[in-house]
Amino acid sequence: MDELVESILDYIRKPYTDHAIMINGEWGSGKTYFWNNKVKSKIETSDINGKRYKTIYMSLYGISNLDDISKKIFIEMNPNLNKSIKKVLESRNISSIPEYVKTGIDMANSFGFMQMNEKIDYSKFFDIDDKVLCFDDLERANVDVIDVLGYINNFVEHDHIKTIIICNEKELSKKLKSTNVEMKTFIATYILNHEGKIKPEEHNSEDDGEQEDKPMVELIEDKIEHIFDKANDYERIKEKLIGETFEYIPEFNYIINGVLMRYENNPELIKFLRKNSAIITQTFNRSGTRNLRILKHALNDFQKIFETTKRYYPTVDDVVLKSLLIFTIAISFEIKAGKITKDKLKDINSLEEYKMILVASKVLKDNRQFYIKEFDNNYYFTFKTDYRFFKFVEKYVRTRIFDMKTFKDDMDGIVKEKTKEKMPSYKRLLTEDYWKIEDNEFNNVVTETLEDVKAGRLQLVEYFKLYVIFNFFIQKGLIDIDMEYLKITFINGMNIAAATSKYCDNIEAYMEGTNLVEMDDNISYMLEHFNNLNLQTKEKDYIEIARTLFEMIPENVERMSEEFTEKYLDVPIMKYYNMNTLFERILLLGNEDIVYLKDLVTERYKNVKDISNEERNIKLLKQAMEEYIRGKVPTIKIILIQDFIKTLDQILLRPKEKPRRGRKKQTEEKKTETA
Repeated sequence: MDELVESILDYIRKPYTDHAIMINGEWGSGKTYFWNNKVKSKIETSDINGKRYKTIYMSLYGISNLDDISKKIFIEMNPNLNKSIKKVLESRNISSIPEYVKTGIDMANSFGFMQMNEKIDYSKFFDIDDKVLCFDDLERANVDVIDVLGYINNFVEHDHIKTIIICNEKELSKKLKSTNVEMKTFIATYILNHEGKIKPEEHNSEDDGEQEDKPMVELIEDKIEHIFDKANDYERIKEKLIGETFEYIPEFNYIINGVLMRYENNPELIKFLRKNSAIITQTFNRSGTRNLRILKHALNDFQKIFETTKRYYPTVDDVVLKSLLIFTIAISFEIKAGKITKDKLKDINSLEEYKMILVASKVLKDNRQFYIKEFDNNYYFTFKTDYRFFKFVEKYVRTRIFDMKTFKDDMDGIVKEKTKEKMPSYKRLLTEDYWKIEDNEFNNVVTETLEDVKAGRLQLVEYFKLYVIFNFFIQKGLIDIDMEYLKITFINGMNIAAATSKYCDNIEAYMEGTNLVEMDDNISYMLEHFNNLNLQTKEKDYIEIARTLFEMIPENVERMSEEFTEKYLDVPIMKYYNMNTLFERILLLGNEDIVYLKDLVTERYKNVKDISNEERNIKLLKQAMEEYIRGKVPTIKIILIQDFIKTLDQILLRPKEKPRRGRKKQTEEKKTETA
């Protein structure tokens, strides 16, 4: 890149030149970016032959007549031109200056304009002795290319102006050959027919020689080239006008830094892109194009994909994000560079389907299978990932619609897969059917599970379910473990786990569907041991629930109420908290919240009839309140506490529910009465 800049400067340094230079490169390769960010600044900041040159840049894109070029040069050379006038001049259809414009800035005096409707020759006002002209997008001009080059030649040959032409010669060649194809074909066919070289019946004559051996299509093509040989005209003029042609090959690392600058307002995104610039470069190179415009569009699309993914799946890992980046760039180049039709991947609806086609491609030879194999080999050759197809990205690039449902379907599937990958071995045994585990990983799963069992890393209820599963494995001969050793291992692990396990209130529901083996003495023993430890955890859990709820007082009584009524109505929380501490918290409440808490207590004990577990502590809370108000002058808070005491009295004085007696005890009482 620096060598090319220096070569351009060498051209400008020459005191006398009668030729222009050309920078040739593919569309979207960054030629214009190179001019604006490298060449232009270098020219204008360098002292060349005692001069400071100014650059005049013009895109020829859409230019429909040569006057437009002169107009553009005039505008570029007059940067301080009134904005409103400049806007008028830039209009492509204008051929004269309106009177109001002339009056506004007295341009007639300044530039010697004639009458209001007289055509303006902008070239009269050029002073380009110390200028470097740059003409871009030659192949995109709507004027005949030969005429444009002739126009430019006036500056080069007669005035010796330093001139640079930027273009894509490959596209220019196509344009020269493809204009007015129907008309050219008609004329060529007419002439050939008139010459007698197109006959109803194909035959060879001695006079025609090799000419007559050619197919008719080739005869027509040759005649078109002979009559309308614009390509040869271009080469002739180019040889005269262009002294040197430089092939522009982008220095990607430099350009990518410029591209990434547009994402500076998103620090997380730009950090990710810079970190993975090698992946961007590699995917770009593997696309087989030099089109930076497509890359810019792809990165713009990825910005939305990245931001949406981070919003809805904030914990997604870098592997998935990198896979998204590769696929977004790859599919953008495949579609937008015209390598495939938009609908090529339309019928693939999921990553699983993509993988199936990829596997099938090794056997089947139809077009789609072949393409998927080539696509996969090309873009994922050095980056191994399981996530090689995202339906929502393909749809977004193809239709410009970001389908949130498809996005969530794709990402939920990945999250599920990632969760499975990270899942401890014992969780796999608990949540998956055992036969879904492959033979080559089964022994590792068993070994890792037993390590977790020994260390007490499971919940108590998980120990019991796993013990049943391991019994089944032993019975089926899948594992070779002594039954007594297994029992001791599980009991010791359960004893450790009891300190941190949560209470399970429905062992039957948890074990539903686990009918692998029949109940035997070993399983019965393990169930009894589980029940004993489970009851111990119940007390521990209730203590924690009570602490969590009551410590919301006084800051958030409403939240405490919501949590309690939704989750813990059946938990005897009054039993598991110090009542003096509770009353101290109640005293910190405002009057309104005291009423709110009293109503919550009233409502709760309408539904809870058995207060035997809480009765003692309810009495202690009542006692603490009575001691507090004793001898105090009535205030609103004192009156509210008195009402709270009455509520507690009503709860305590309620008729007690008699405990239900077991059938055995009832039978024994009847026998006694009979005797």
